[in-house]
Amino acid sequence: MPAKPKTKRARRKAKYEWDATKVKALRDHMGLTQTEFAEELGTLQQTVSEWECGNHYPKGMSVKMLSTVAERANFKYGEDSSKTAS
Repeated sequence: MPAKPKTKRARRKAKYEWDATKVKALRDHMGLTQTEFAEELGTLQQTVSEWECGNHYPKGMSVKMLSTVAERANFKYGEDSSKTAS
């Protein structure tokens, strides 16, 4: 049986990592309560609380939603966001 040729995988764009500080900074930037922010993201208030406490971290679709909401809110984020999101 012949060996399969190796194929190149498309490189995924590095995802922005949302941690507790950055999630809270975005919410504060938008002037929303945890409940209002959760509604904006389509998640539960408890989930937002757990992210902000550092008990859990956003992943999957939540990361995409946070990034989309951040862009709509003109929130500066990305690799150098530690200077602008604080």
